[in-house]
Amino acid sequence: MKFAVVGAGGIGGYLGTRLALAGEEVTFIARNRNLEAINAHGFRLIREDGSEEHAANVRAVQQPADAGPQDAVLLAVKAHQVAELLPALRGLFGPATMVVTLINGVPWWYFHGLAGPYEGRRLESVDPGGVIASHIEPERVIGSVVYPAAELVAPGVVKLIEGNRFTLGEPDGSRSARIEALAAAFMRAGFKAPVSKDIRAEIWVKLWGNLSFNPISALTQMTLEEICRFAPTRQLAAAMMSEAQAVAEKLGVRFKISLEQRIAGAEAVGAHKTSMLQDVQAGRALELAALVGAVVELAQITGTPVPHVAAVHAATLGLAHKLARDGARLALQPR
Repeated sequence: MKFAVVGAGGIGGYLGTRLALAGEEVTFIARNRNLEAINAHGFRLIREDGSEEHAANVRAVQQPADAGPQDAVLLAVKAHQVAELLPALRGLFGPATMVVTLINGVPWWYFHGLAGPYEGRRLESVDPGGVIASHIEPERVIGSVVYPAAELVAPGVVKLIEGNRFTLGEPDGSRSARIEALAAAFMRAGFKAPVSKDIRAEIWVKLWGNLSFNPISALTQMTLEEICRFAPTRQLAAAMMSEAQAVAEKLGVRFKISLEQRIAGAEAVGAHKTSMLQDVQAGRALELAALVGAVVELAQITGTPVPHVAAVHAATLGLAHKLARDGARLALQPR
């Protein structure tokens, strides 16, 4: 299959390298030093045990049109970066091109293919003005939940921290020929790629932690372990998760694990900085709309009170606004 990887960072690099080594045709959409490094040396993957794999047979382009139509486009960017890629992204589309959304949080296509009173509704929080939906036909979308952790340690070099599972799912829950082919390609590359009949339920299980632990960590500078072991922040996370569960259940989602099990899983990760905490400390834009703002909007749509989620969202929005306005970053320094 022909794959275009949009976002040559940790997850994109991991996926693209393994797919290329399995014989797929992989093109990265990249910029600057990453673009130069990939074209000069390919992509290197440093595995958990320190061993390396090298995909020399990949290429990189800056403009999607230079790659041409693909079988699958792997969107491995943050949710707030998707709109920036449009309309150029359409240069990768052919009549049957799939767009696989490897993005945390509530996706812009959430209500596409979801039977019920909200089918076809647009979420303003993650797709203001409907810009994304107007450029990416919903019929192209394949949902995904990303479980691995990986980081770009140098241009064209990605380090795997843990994991190899990418759950895939059609928005309407069908087991189509195209998703079977996509899952097969992922499995040939060494990934676990289960096809879910309810990809939204899978999205919510990961979102459950992200919508609470990410903003709490951004505001407090605490790691996952610290949040879970400090009673006030653990209680706040649990309250946010409980509110979010009520929203999800009104949308037909059923959680397969308990709230306490989800918190215990986060605690077991240890002294890990969430992605939002890392972004605050680096002065990068925060992935707030898809992780928290969309939950507040879904609560409004379903008529569900979410006072804890809304309050933390407002506080984190204030932090993000100040950091962006001042061109600053925030990291605690020892005295």
